[in-house]
Amino acid sequence: MRYYGGYYGMYFDPTYLLVIIGALLCIFAQMRVSMTFKKYSKVRSRSGLTGAQAAQRILELSGIYDVRVEHVRGELTDHYDPSSKVLRLSDATYASTSVAAIGVAAHECGHALQHNKGYAPLSFRTALVPAANIGSKLGIPIILLGVFFGMNQLFIQIGIWVFAIAVLFQVVTLPVEFNASGRALSMLGNYGLMENDETRGCRKVLSAAALTYVAAAASSILQLLRLILLFGNNSRRND
Repeated sequence: MRYYGGYYGMYFDPTYLLVIIGALLCIFAQMRVSMTFKKYSKVRSRSGLTGAQAAQRILELSGIYDVRVEHVRGELTDHYDPSSKVLRLSDATYASTSVAAIGVAAHECGHALQHNKGYAPLSFRTALVPAANIGSKLGIPIILLGVFFGMNQLFIQIGIWVFAIAVLFQVVTLPVEFNASGRALSMLGNYGLMENDETRGCRKVLSAAALTYVAAAASSILQLLRLILLFGNNSRRND
């Protein structure tokens, strides 16, 4: 008898627990960041700067003059685009003067500084983006195609390796995000944009945000482990 989807014969597939654990980690992390951001979005920064103004100030003080700061729709959709050198801030960040908004803006400036300084993990992550997009979209369908064609091991193994690239992207993202947050906190303090007690609040916001990346990486690793447990045994038996 073989595994198919969430079942083994007529019994529940125990490896599906790995998917459930990963999903719960992501839900917990998302709730944590939402609650923390909401709390500190109500705390006004003493500088009176908006997220956009703080970002522009940080970039200028860091000697970066070729990065634009733009508004982007959505909630916590803030990001830095290295291909066009644009720092985009979301609705809750761009015009807000809160500690949370300035912390998020500074974090994205951290990515801009990484790009400016040629930070190797960021360059590696950027290079992985095309392959990671393919892996996240096609990895599972290729595996299912292999199952459909009578447990075809060629398709299954290709699918697992393609999905593994997406997992690698999630893992590489961790040092990039942690480093950007560290740079953000240093710049906020060194440039006098926040006082010590405000920086503590900002640290909590960025730590909560970092937890979402940890949860995403853990969830991806658990999913990959499940695929290996499900289909690795089939490969060895066929050998």
